[in-house]
Amino acid sequence: MVHEDLTATYSRDLHKWLIIAPIIGVATGLVCTVITIIILGKIWPVVLGYYLHNHWAIVPGLVIAFAATGLIMQFLTPNPDEHSTEEVIRSYHEHQGDINMHPFLAKLAAAVTTVAFGGSAALEGPSIYSGAALGSWLWAKLRWLRLDARDRRIMLICGAAAGMSAVFRAPLTGIVFALEMPYKDDLAHEALVPSLIASVISYITLSSFLGGAPLFDFASNTSFTGRDLFWSALLGLLVGLIAMAFVITFRRTRVFFVNSSMPHWIKLAVGGLLTGICGVIFLHFYPGTLVPLGPNYEAVGMILGTHHSTLELLVFGVLKLAATTFSLGVGGVSAMFVPLFLTGGSFGVAFAQAIVHTSSIELYAAVGMAAFIAAGYKTPLAAVVFVAEATGGHAFIIPALIGSAVAYAVSGDASASGDQRLHESVRVQELRNVVVENVMQQKVVSVQAAMSLKEFADVLSPRYRHSAFPVFEDDELLGIVDAWSVAKVPHSKWETTRIRDLTDRRVTRVSPDCDVMEGLRLLMSEHKQQMLLVTSAAGKLKGIVTKTDILQALKFRRDGIPTPGHKEVFENYSMVE
Repeated sequence: MVHEDLTATYSRDLHKWLIIAPIIGVATGLVCTVITIIILGKIWPVVLGYYLHNHWAIVPGLVIAFAATGLIMQFLTPNPDEHSTEEVIRSYHEHQGDINMHPFLAKLAAAVTTVAFGGSAALEGPSIYSGAALGSWLWAKLRWLRLDARDRRIMLICGAAAGMSAVFRAPLTGIVFALEMPYKDDLAHEALVPSLIASVISYITLSSFLGGAPLFDFASNTSFTGRDLFWSALLGLLVGLIAMAFVITFRRTRVFFVNSSMPHWIKLAVGGLLTGICGVIFLHFYPGTLVPLGPNYEAVGMILGTHHSTLELLVFGVLKLAATTFSLGVGGVSAMFVPLFLTGGSFGVAFAQAIVHTSSIELYAAVGMAAFIAAGYKTPLAAVVFVAEATGGHAFIIPALIGSAVAYAVSGDASASGDQRLHESVRVQELRNVVVENVMQQKVVSVQAAMSLKEFADVLSPRYRHSAFPVFEDDELLGIVDAWSVAKVPHSKWETTRIRDLTDRRVTRVSPDCDVMEGLRLLMSEHKQQMLLVTSAAGKLKGIVTKTDILQALKFRRDGIPTPGHKEVFENYSMVE
């Protein structure tokens, strides 16, 4: 009885995270420390000082730095458009938490050339990426701790939380942001406990070298009134609309440059040119130390501690958004948490000065910051928690919550991330700990890529009623072809069109030990797939899994019937002579 009680108590195997999460936390904290020292301690202060005394150097400096970023990403990474938080989110949803570590150092170097030389971005991009990549990599090294395929996604989010926590000296923000990051309207609940542990450890690790004071520290001495709550809601409304317009513009810019045939380094050079022009324009009209370029951590204190006219703050916010679009929209390597945070703060102070006519500018700066993050990144909880940790108190939490909620609602589903999902798919808890090998179809009918559509229709359609078939090029697995794609081709072209021309090569491949719940999540994702290809480590097709297979296994399990096995039979149809 005692054994049964203990087994039930530890059924989720949480104790393994007491070993894994601290390892991720220490590793991520050390990497973030190095990134922070290089960018904020060594390069950016020198670059900023030179730019402020030599405005002519801003444009050529950014063009050269961005071109270097483009060259690094073009020649040292497999996909120059996959990096930072977008790669983490895509890996979480589509690759079971697996991140390719070969270009790890190259992507960090590209982040340094993007941020440290004036790109409108900050350290959260490389920090989140490095933590997530380390978490994914450590999964393979710690398999002896009985880790399954689902744990890799947890370790990915765990590392992302550790990176965010360390770089902002804000552990609670790191936890909440990482859990909210993959979704627009949900949380990655399963990663909560590991993320909590890793975030605290990474924060302690970095703080032991650089100190634990928050990067954005401003006082929250003033209290708020009912009138402030009304103005906070109105500010949230305005910020939400601005954020929506910005996000839509940014996404269109990003898609344009991703689809552009220009060499990647030229795209980046163009982005550096336009980013530099934003900085020069602002300094031409408002000479001083405030500039909408670089990581901009020092700008928070300037906006709150030094008086700036309402027009200057609005111009700064607009040019900061433009510089961010040009820096990251063309493919710059980082993220936009700080640019959104800073823009919201400048708009909030301008709102307080021009409309509310109050001296409590810190309150409206905090509301603007939280509202812009909530609307732009779809992370309302992280936005409010960040404001609380940054101010060191709780005085602004209620106004920030109201502003964030209104901005989040007004901005709709527009998000700076193109890979966020709306919410997590429903999990089939009854199939917990079941792997796809137990439910997959092993009797597979496949076709050769060289087969014509006419041969496909004549030979396969009368014999099999499948809607999709795996496609091989000789012995190499290419992807799948579905009957609907064939039906859309005019009959007059069936003899000249080959199966390879219609093959979908993006279909997800999973290993036989992949968790069934993970398989169902992939099948139910927004990029709906008819089947998953189950392959061995060598790439050999072992079987296929469809939603019907999983639902049938669920029915058998509920009815107490063993899952029926399938004889391993592969029928591969080649071109008919």
